[in-house]
Amino acid sequence: MSTWSNIRTVTKRELAAYFDSPVAYVFIVIFLLLMGFFTFTFGAFFDRGEASLGAFFMWMPWLFLFLVPAVGMRLWSEERRSGTMELLLTFPITTWQAIVAKFLASWLFLGIALALTFPVWLTVNLLGDPDNGVIVAGYVGSFLLAGAYLAISSATSAMTRNQVVSFILSVVICLLLVLVGFQPVTDLVARWAAPWFVEAVAAFSVLTHFDGFQKGVLDSRDVVFFASLIGFALFVTGVVLRGQRVG
Repeated sequence: MSTWSNIRTVTKRELAAYFDSPVAYVFIVIFLLLMGFFTFTFGAFFDRGEASLGAFFMWMPWLFLFLVPAVGMRLWSEERRSGTMELLLTFPITTWQAIVAKFLASWLFLGIALALTFPVWLTVNLLGDPDNGVIVAGYVGSFLLAGAYLAISSATSAMTRNQVVSFILSVVICLLLVLVGFQPVTDLVARWAAPWFVEAVAAFSVLTHFDGFQKGVLDSRDVVFFASLIGFALFVTGVVLRGQRVG
């Protein structure tokens, strides 16, 4: 079988496994309810008096901070706990093909959950005349952000068979990537550090690069940042899994 065929086969298997469990539907319902609450209630959508999804995307990095690791924590921890990882790695596929396939399946699942928020998009178009280009950019950025968080969760999941430990580790790492670009934090660091240092640290923040998408700017540097973060995290996953395979 070709490389793509192997990846496609495992991706289909993993994606189908999500929807074979009621947990997937519970996750989607919780995600949609939280997004609706933070957008329309906590985000004061109607009080803003403008047709935009600014409040919707503003909360995305913070909601994904907990929801995405909840999806990613089972990627490899569950395989190790149930003893099926050894079986998976005996299939005629390489380790990196398995990593990419399982990542793509989970990323597609998150993409489906994100796509199901389309009623919010429809609502804002019914209430006003929003800039749909900005909204599309926001969705693209949200999908890339989910992928970055998920790749990190994949790496932490490969490190331990305990899903709770994997969840906590990924939340902490993702939170650090948020905080280094969070304005209250950067303002605090700016009191004792040089401006160039603050900018250099903030450049590693997902908030810094997600901000452009929120404003409707599809900057290739932001895309490269998220792609690089995903690639590096999946590389770490491969290193960990190959070490376990050799061991």
